[in-house]
Amino acid sequence: MQAISIKFINKTIPVLNYTHKHSQMDLLSKKLKELELHFEFRRKLKMISFIEIIGDVAIFKYNDGTKLYLEVS
Repeated sequence: MQAISIKFINKTIPVLNYTHKHSQMDLLSKKLKELELHFEFRRKLKMISFIEIIGDVAIFKYNDGTKLYLEVS
């Protein structure tokens, strides 16, 4: 498992990469860049505690225990 952080706008979010592939981090960065102007996503991103990458899916975990799944491939 790799522990890395990613910066989105003005927030740094820790990322746990279970795939051990740097390409998954690149795909996640590209997907976040696409969603940068999406207002609802940006609002939800403020409450995220960390992100897990498992296979082709990024799991955004919130402070209250809820999850948001995002396909990064």
